[in-house]
Amino acid sequence: MKIVHAAIYYSDLEAARSFYEKYFGARSGKLYRNQKTGFCSYFLDFDEGARLEIMSKPSITGKQTSDSLGFAHISFSLGSAEAVDSLTQRLKNDGYTVISGPRTTGDGYYESCIEDAQGNRIELTV
Repeated sequence: MKIVHAAIYYSDLEAARSFYEKYFGARSGKLYRNQKTGFCSYFLDFDEGARLEIMSKPSITGKQTSDSLGFAHISFSLGSAEAVDSLTQRLKNDGYTVISGPRTTGDGYYESCIEDAQGNRIELTV
């Protein structure tokens, strides 16, 4: 068994797609749009692992909080501590919030955690 994809709602779907393409090398599928409901989504593919579906819908509003039930974070393995350091610094330089790290956690992972423009937490790890 494997996870096929995870999905996250965004208020600005095009900005979210651009974010994942720019920083994580995502390749986007075609836009799906439901004319009746206003639901839109893209499936994003990465070099390996599960896909990410980014979605928007007019009735979805608000910002993700770190202390709520449900989605906590998504984690990307970058392959090396140097890659974690580099992408963390790049995101910080581009104005994204670095929540923690880069650091070695108590359970032995080398990681950092950032927030995307909408407050979703993204973990960068080796």
